[in-house]
Amino acid sequence: QVQLVESGGGLVQTGGSLRLSCAASKSGFSINAMGWYRQAPGKQRELVAAITRGGSTNYADSVKGRFTISRDNAKNTVYLRMNSLKPEDTAVYYCFSGIRADLIHYWGQGTQVTVSS
Repeated sequence: QVQLVESGGGLVQTGGSLRLSCAASKSGFSINAMGWYRQAPGKQRELVAAITRGGSTNYADSVKGRFTISRDNAKNTVYLRMNSLKPEDTAVYYCFSGIRADLIHYWGQGTQVTVSS
């Protein structure tokens, strides 16, 4: 069993920045891919960004150029730097780990990000 512990959410004004962190309790194949989904009220959960152990990344079109995902394999930790935040980025952000971004083994508890206009 892998536990994912998230931190870094909060309230920020439009145009501001936040950094999310997610630490996995141990290494292994189940954290080959790590990243973030988000879910806004009344909407489906959507992939925001993902990164593999080897450093390959993918982003939702809506965050490209504004969000940057990175990873420290020695610490089993993934980071999401969010710049130029918009009200539509408001959601609960869930860290995940798995073999791939669409083969998820574990979820974090979720952290609220609120962007005020």
